Amino acid sequence: MDELFSIHEVKEEIPVDLNEIYDTVIIGGGPAGLTAAIYAGRFRLKALLFEKLAIGGQIAVSELIENYPGFPDGISGSELIELFKKQALKFGTKVLLTDVRKIEKIGDIFYVETEYGRVRSWTIIFATGADPAKLPVPEEEKFRGRGISYCATCDAAFFKDKTVAVVGGGDTALHDALTLSKFAEKVIVVHRRKELRATKILQEACFSNAKISFELEYIPIHVLDEKKVEGLEIENVITKEHKVLKVDGVFVAIGEKPNTELVKGLVEMDERGFIKTNEKMETLVSGLYAVGDARSTPLRQVITACGDAAIAASEVDKYIKNLG
Repeated sequence: MDELFSIHEVKEEIPVDLNEIYDTVIIGGGPAGLTAAIYAGRFRLKALLFEKLAIGGQIAVSELIENYPGFPDGISGSELIELFKKQALKFGTKVLLTDVRKIEKIGDIFYVETEYGRVRSWTIIFATGADPAKLPVPEEEKFRGRGISYCATCDAAFFKDKTVAVVGGGDTALHDALTLSKFAEKVIVVHRRKELRATKILQEACFSNAKISFELEYIPIHVLDEKKVEGLEIENVITKEHKVLKVDGVFVAIGEKPNTELVKGLVEMDERGFIKTNEKMETLVSGLYAVGDARSTPLRQVITACGDAAIAASEVDKYIKNLG
């Protein structure tokens, strides 16, 4: 197979011609980035994908994904990402593990600074995703993906007839509580304030749901126990009283932090730092596209990230053709 159509995940030597001007540089190696890579390869674009840590993003650590079409019995995140990678290999985009330090545009060309030098490209597909705000307890890493979840849509079915806690008081938290109530026997919403921040209609739906109860003015302190989640210790923010909720899982919905620092000041963002685009995934900067969880969107799922990326790659193909 020609070297152009191979995946490289090494840091020793980067197989990139720094004198070349690439059609597109994809930044981020999650589902959105890999889908962009697949489509870029199919369009026979000269493309590079940069990922600073490990290919896959958040989804790679999900034990089971049951809402991605084509897998009626579900599939693990790591298996799904491996299939994405194989498909990107088949269609040709190079995938490189390296940190992108800076992006700037001079004239019509983007300059992408990495540890190996500056790569030039006509376009950028920005797919760096977002990280959920972590549950502020010492046991977060121990139980993440094993009782602590950041996606009710993904994991609710695992808690059928069980008791779960939802930490948060905004729209996402109450949406999660309603989703979980379809499966769990009991859902306990833990929120640090006396009043919820969610829209009134969501509050009304939760207050009227017999499966959902509330622990207001409480914050999580510890997740118990040793091998699996068996409880959540919470503390009252006013009285400092502690209590333990007997739960089988903890769902965290206290916000997300988009990984968009690289383009801060370059593109338009919403109040939370997510990138604003139009329906073609275009930003206000010509040639710069944003896809997946990094962009301002009403739903952040694997399938929507893939859809964003397919659109962006198609638009890049049109953009490149118009250059000539």
